[in-house]
Amino acid sequence: MEAVSSYLTDLGAAVVLPFLIAIFGIVLGQKAARATRSGLLIGIGFVGINLVIGLLGTSVSPVATALAERFNLDLSVVDLGWPASAAIAFGSTVGAAVIPVCLLLNVVLLLTGLTRTFNIDLWNYWHFALSGALVAGLTDNFWLGIITACAAMVITLALADWSAPFVQKYYGYPDISFPHGTSAVYALFAMPMNAAFDRIPGVRNLKADPDTIQKRFGIFGESIFLGLFIGIALGIAGYGFDDPRADSIAILKLGIAVAAVMLLLPRMVAILMEGLIPVSESAQAFVAKRFPGRKMYIGLDAAIAVGSPAVIATSLLLIPLTLVMAFLLAPLGNKVLPLVDLATIPFIVAMMVPVFRGNIFRSVIGGMIVIGGGLFIATGLSGTFTAIATASGFTPEGGASQFSSLVDGANPLTGLLYLGGKIGTYGPPVLLVFAIGFALVIRRVVRRRDLAEQQAAAVTGVNAE
Repeated sequence: MEAVSSYLTDLGAAVVLPFLIAIFGIVLGQKAARATRSGLLIGIGFVGINLVIGLLGTSVSPVATALAERFNLDLSVVDLGWPASAAIAFGSTVGAAVIPVCLLLNVVLLLTGLTRTFNIDLWNYWHFALSGALVAGLTDNFWLGIITACAAMVITLALADWSAPFVQKYYGYPDISFPHGTSAVYALFAMPMNAAFDRIPGVRNLKADPDTIQKRFGIFGESIFLGLFIGIALGIAGYGFDDPRADSIAILKLGIAVAAVMLLLPRMVAILMEGLIPVSESAQAFVAKRFPGRKMYIGLDAAIAVGSPAVIATSLLLIPLTLVMAFLLAPLGNKVLPLVDLATIPFIVAMMVPVFRGNIFRSVIGGMIVIGGGLFIATGLSGTFTAIATASGFTPEGGASQFSSLVDGANPLTGLLYLGGKIGTYGPPVLLVFAIGFALVIRRVVRRRDLAEQQAAAVTGVNAE
């Protein structure tokens, strides 16, 4: 089991997904050639997305380091970033068992109607593995870690079902949901924030979505110009002009790189969607034929949402703000230095942005709130995080003695599950029961929403007649 799990994770999503999608498509009744083409396009799309996100990371990391130095941030817990976190999660005692156990659990939940989402994004099961590894490390109990990983998946699938309609509407992805361990829980936090924004004079009528910005500023409001301006502003904040020649070169290169990301990410997502839509249509036809009245969503990586101009713009604005917050929150107990995961802030806000209807102002404020609170969560579990990282053989660069992660280490769901482990032996089982209860509540909410939509459609049809 461990060898198979390790092999799959080493291959990565860009290689595993084409095979899974092709097999999935054939099972759904597609011809082998068409299913294989869909799988290849999805794999190619993920390669492209990863290349562009890599460009963003290599462009932003130096300016993030420069910003940290400029703000004189001397914090003892280093943010390792999601690649290291994933390696630690799958390298833990729990990691090898998570993929088969959670995949089987997903099938059971589908058959029992407790979820509509089939999470084929096996690579990102590492999020569930990390929560399980933290609790297993905390309690020194493998099975409590497995129970925690299962609870993490049940809650994430429920959140994916609940958020699917507005995610599909905003991004234009039919029959897709995002059971992504980093992104899903933040949609839940965005709902009350958005309701609060709607009640604040001056804020409720402030339109700051990309379309409004483009209409107001014409060609200079296009996403590529927005990326150019944000990149240059970020470069100026980080590099300054201590060395005019070298700093001006770095600033202009960053501006062009961010503009390129704003243009290229949506193009890469379009390639992925070209392969995914036929599979999605076949899945719905398969379910409609065999399970009349039921819906099924294909659960994918939130990476296909980070190409949205509002997501990218929000994330770039949050990079310096996150570093400022880390500094300002240090006297209150924050010890985490955000660093590597600054480039993956798009995953934190990817499911908040649709709730805020693409409003960049609201998304930035909402992002600051959840990231600011998350720094304390990441600080609180840094001791156990460091212990499981050391046990899995991870050796950090730069001689850091304590580390955590901004992506999952600061995640409220990770914090809740970790708290369950701190309670003791009964904590994880109780949280698993809570997770199942939560899924039942979400199922009822989703069904009521479906009924309301059907009634509204019926009324519209009658009025049209």
